[in-house]
Amino acid sequence: MKFLKVSFYLSNLALIILYLYPGSLIGCLFYNDCQIEPKITKDFLIVSSNHLYLFFALSVHGFISFPNQNKKIFYYLILISIFLELMHLLIPIRAFQIQDLLGNIFGVVISYFIFKILITRKKKE
Repeated sequence: MKFLKVSFYLSNLALIILYLYPGSLIGCLFYNDCQIEPKITKDFLIVSSNHLYLFFALSVHGFISFPNQNKKIFYYLILISIFLELMHLLIPIRAFQIQDLLGNIFGVVISYFIFKILITRKKKE
């Protein structure tokens, strides 16, 4: 369990670095162009798919790492997603986008509800 908690903290640190870097670190590494932000899939209507996937995975990781602190993890992830997206207003080359913010929030909310459903099912058994 300690490994999960440490890896959750490290993944948060990686997230913060990726979000606050002025440009795309992934674009720099894979394409030698920090202006390119690779897309995993097409965006969903008004939601950035990359952001949804990232925050979904991070949320699942957090809920599994801290099973007795679901609400704290939920609120933390919502707040960090808003804070990091708002920071794009201040970082050169980055831009605040409502689609990214919605992707962040939907990723957290979807994983939270899935986790809650699974916990409820497990308790009923």
